[in-house]
Amino acid sequence: MKNKYDVIIVGTGVAGCFTALHLPSDMDILMITKGGLEESDSFLAQGGICVLKGDDDYDSFFEDTMKAGHYENSVESVDFMIRESQTVINELIEYGVEFEKNSGKLAFTREGAHSTNRILYHDDITGEEITSKLLSHVKEKKNITIMTHTTMLDVLCKNQNCDGILMTDPSGSIIPVFAENVMWACGGIGGIYNNSTNFSHLTGDALAISLKRNIKLKNISYIQIHPTTLFSKADDRRFLISESVRGEGAHLYDKNGNRFVNELLPRDVVSNAIFQQMKKDGTEHVWLSFLPIKNINIKDRFPNIYRKCLEHGYNITKDLIPVVPAQHYFMGGVDVDLNSRTSMNHLYASGETCCNGVHGANRLASNSLLESLVFAKSAAMHISSSPSLGSQRFSKNIGMPLESLSEIYNLTLTEYEDTQKYTENNKKQILEAIRKDKKESA
Repeated sequence: MKNKYDVIIVGTGVAGCFTALHLPSDMDILMITKGGLEESDSFLAQGGICVLKGDDDYDSFFEDTMKAGHYENSVESVDFMIRESQTVINELIEYGVEFEKNSGKLAFTREGAHSTNRILYHDDITGEEITSKLLSHVKEKKNITIMTHTTMLDVLCKNQNCDGILMTDPSGSIIPVFAENVMWACGGIGGIYNNSTNFSHLTGDALAISLKRNIKLKNISYIQIHPTTLFSKADDRRFLISESVRGEGAHLYDKNGNRFVNELLPRDVVSNAIFQQMKKDGTEHVWLSFLPIKNINIKDRFPNIYRKCLEHGYNITKDLIPVVPAQHYFMGGVDVDLNSRTSMNHLYASGETCCNGVHGANRLASNSLLESLVFAKSAAMHISSSPSLGSQRFSKNIGMPLESLSEIYNLTLTEYEDTQKYTENNKKQILEAIRKDKKESA
């Protein structure tokens, strides 16, 4: 590993990979991830990815996204995402991503709050299909170095310029690494909650650093609860039961076997209905039935869900399965523009860690992968077109002892020594900031 790169990308999910793949091959790129390569939430995305089917679908797609977001969305961001969707999908197909087809043509499914079928999918592991194919291409690039089990602790910043990051390598050593530009693509905040569909190591590191370094945040109290995750007594990540299940016709029932909500309403509405029903019934979950689904083979359409539920003793072709809402997605985050630029120079953010306004107050199903890809590409295009300063702003700092850098970049080295304690303190600060934002937004 070097001590200076052209670009550092924090995260190896779809946003990180798509950024890397759209940067010039003569740029020296470092990608780091806090866990393993397959431990990003991008891998967990089940349902699919939205796409504009044709010009006559634009108004509907736009309205569905705005309505789900309670019209708090950025009109410019939603428009940009929708208009770029077909180009992105075509690129994914060129990278070898396989989507379901009928008679040789792309097949579209529907999910909650969509007024029509516009979602492409690969079984019920669409995120894994997309992320794995992008990663395979990233690994082939000689100009890209990947480091796993590497944690970003802070940014090296001075005079509102980001000069790189401070990180721990797999051995636990604290290392400063410089870069012309840094991209945060480090996922959401599920790790700060007890019940979440996210990986536990995704603890909002970018948010904690933003709070410390006065990097602008936006709508951080906008947190989506997914209505249907498999209920379990175990204290681990909640397994998500895709929105596509209800899109194909599955029903929700109370303890007496009665339906109590329109299953295709937006996620926040369905989640609230489930919470109210659980309170009314005095139960820890409600029931989801695949039995009303007709005209498709459930095991073929949802093979991963079938296998996972079977591991927990439920056969989705015969049994009702217990489901409960859980934290799922973060609509807020680091404030960025259409080029994914943050309020700090040379620092970009894309994917769930940022907020460009696409999702408003509630994300429309299957817009997450699309949004991540569209704005990651936009960031890469902006980085590529920006003139290089040749490390002039920080060249004299490269190679300095960490103690000297701590004075230049206002780093308190003692707070990083116990990584677990440091992370726990960050979690508390993020939760407090979320509570404050929620109170101020009320």
